[in-house]
Amino acid sequence: MLLPKIIFKYSWIYDQHWRGIYKKSKDYPSEKEINNNIKKIEKLWRKDEKKILRELSVISGLSWKEKSITCYIVGKCIPFSDPLTMKVYKEFPLNYFIDVLTHELIHQLFIQNEDIQKLNKAWNYFHRKYKKEEFNTIIHIPVHAIHSHIILKYFGEKRLKREIESLNRFPDYKKSWDIVKEEEYQKIIKEFNKRVE
Repeated sequence: MLLPKIIFKYSWIYDQHWRGIYKKSKDYPSEKEINNNIKKIEKLWRKDEKKILRELSVISGLSWKEKSITCYIVGKCIPFSDPLTMKVYKEFPLNYFIDVLTHELIHQLFIQNEDIQKLNKAWNYFHRKYKKEEFNTIIHIPVHAIHSHIILKYFGEKRLKREIESLNRFPDYKKSWDIVKEEEYQKIIKEFNKRVE
């Protein structure tokens, strides 16, 4: 099984873009702070990298297509999956970074498989079943179901609770977590897997 290596990278040019967006922020991390953060998170991530990436592939029924994924670390941003971009988290314990990165890697796994017809079949099912929900809610239902599995398997209930609570301020995310809780993550994963097999 191909497992990509996550390459953490600081790009001065890319960071300047985000620094410009957050120019009113008085606590935007310096280049030195960002690079120090990269050293810490890389060490922490390497402990669990292979088991998380392997389990994401197994539980989703999807294969990784790339040998490496560059993860850009900037001072501040809303994290996103492509290009994989993360920020320095000052307000949370270091392991919170791992949970956000895992969330973005689930999206990245879907992106790497977007040309597969079976994945479209799964998305069509979710869009039909939850047609009254916002697009952002719908796409996060399988993401949060898979993420629940990973967090509970490797890190426990307390970490899952923190992850859910950290996203409560975003209505679409809150709604998708509510659906995952109500319908049970195992059943949602099963419905997803039935369509990607």
